Amino acid sequence: MSVRVGVIDSGFRQNQLNWVDDSAAFYLHDGGLWMGESTYDAMEHGARIIDIIHYHYPDSIFLSAQVFNERGVTTAAQVAAAIDWLCEEGVQIINLSLGLRDDREVLAQAIAKVVSKGIIISASSPARGDPVYPSAYPGVFRMTGDARCSINEITCLETEFADFGGHVLGLDNEQAKAGASLGCAHMSGHLVKLIAEFQASSEAFDIATLAAKLKQQSSYFGPERRVK
Repeated sequence: MSVRVGVIDSGFRQNQLNWVDDSAAFYLHDGGLWMGESTYDAMEHGARIIDIIHYHYPDSIFLSAQVFNERGVTTAAQVAAAIDWLCEEGVQIINLSLGLRDDREVLAQAIAKVVSKGIIISASSPARGDPVYPSAYPGVFRMTGDARCSINEITCLETEFADFGGHVLGLDNEQAKAGASLGCAHMSGHLVKLIAEFQASSEAFDIATLAAKLKQQSSYFGPERRVK
C-alpha cells in the first residue's frame, strides 16, 4: 500500500530517483517567487530525510519540494508555495524538517489549508526554547529528536515544545547540526507506516487517531531527565 509523501527540504540525490514521483524548486529571483525544475541535493539534508522515511516505509512515493539554497536559507513564502504545490499533487503527509523563527501569515494560511483537507503535517520543533513555525501552528505534529530512542523507537513527550521524539541519527549514524530535523524524519516514517495501515483496513484517520497510535507504540514517556 503506497503513501504519497511530500518532503520540503533541499531536494534529493540521483540514486533516489526511483522513489521520487515528482519534484519542483521554489526560489526567489528578481524580487519574485518562482517555481522551476529542482536540482540534485547539494546539502545532503533533504536526501537524508528521504532515506530515513524510506527506511521506515519502503513503499513511500516521494514528492520533493526544494526550498533551500546552497547556504541552507529559505523563506516563509517559499515554504508556503511548496505546501500549496504538494497539496495539489495529492500527498497524504508532508515532512518539514525545518523551523522558521517568525510567524508569517502566508505560511499560516498554507498550513491551515492543508490541515483542513486532512493532510498530515509533521514538522520539527526544538525540544525546548522558543517556538518555531510551522510546528507551532494548530493541527501540526511537533516532532523532535530524543537521545533515548533507537532507530525504531518513539518517545511520547507531550510537552510545551514537542509532541513526540524519535531517533536523532541518520541511517549513516551521523548527526546533523539539529537532531530535531532527523527526529522529525523518523517520526514521519512512523506516521507513514500508520497511514498505510489505516488505508489497508479502509479505516478513517486524523491527527488525533494517529497521535493515539504513536502513544501506544511509544517506548518512553515524558522528557528525558538528566541524572547527576
